[in-house]
Amino acid sequence: MTLPHLVLYGKPGCHLCAGLREKLVEIAPELFTLTERDITTNAQWWQKYQYEIPVLTLMRGEQEIPLPRLSPRLSAQQCRQYLANWLAIKN
Repeated sequence: MTLPHLVLYGKPGCHLCAGLREKLVEIAPELFTLTERDITTNAQWWQKYQYEIPVLTLMRGEQEIPLPRLSPRLSAQQCRQYLANWLAIKN
């Protein structure tokens, strides 16, 4: 079975991005694969996400489906449960 693939858009120095990244890295191996994208390295990403980061998307082939924003107050375990439920609905 192939795991779903998530993409995290963020930028260096963003504490919300760093916090979400830590939680996702902790739970990723069991639920999904994860790619990080620095929006400062791509003008299109910057234009699209500069006021929204961190942004998490689900890859479906070449299509990206934005996931609902996760509260920075969620623990890693709460993120895991939320994403497990969300990915089960979308897959």
